[in-house]
Amino acid sequence: MSSRRSRSRQSGSSRITDDQITDLVSKLQQLVPELRSRSSDMVSSAKVLQETCNYIRSLHREVDDLSERLSELLASTDATSAQAAIIRSLLMQ
Repeated sequence: MSSRRSRSRQSGSSRITDDQITDLVSKLQQLVPELRSRSSDMVSSAKVLQETCNYIRSLHREVDDLSERLSELLASTDATSAQAAIIRSLLMQ
């Protein structure tokens, strides 16, 4: 059997159905705060995906900001202090 046929059969058996996509989009809608309040409203799948991407970007920015603040805190804390040691040990876990 050619590799083209075997790939075709593999992709055919792992295809996702329209119902599964609808279910996944609905689950995403429940996870994104901006969309959660609109659960009773009809929201297009494109809007759900767009808002999900925006939400993930905002989470990345928040992580970056928190990381920067933590770095500043650690830099301003005496390197031998008990607080700094506790924070470093938590970060290493």
